[in-house]
Amino acid sequence: MLVQNNMSYETSKRSLVKTIIWRVVATLVTLTVVYIFTGRISESLKITLTAAFLSMLAYYIHERVWSKVKWGINNE
Repeated sequence: MLVQNNMSYETSKRSLVKTIIWRVVATLVTLTVVYIFTGRISESLKITLTAAFLSMLAYYIHERVWSKVKWGINNE
């Protein structure tokens, strides 16, 4: 599937890679911030991994709910 973006096209594969890279960057940012506040790497890892899991779970639920919403879908 291709997504049009300013007269160019982005493949699903590119979108997937961008998503994975963003998740890694966001997780590293969270880990760093939590470490700055706690000063303990083990606590930082626990909190960061928990936050990453809950974030992915929330996104999944969000997507499933939106898949049921018909608003904004153009069936031409």
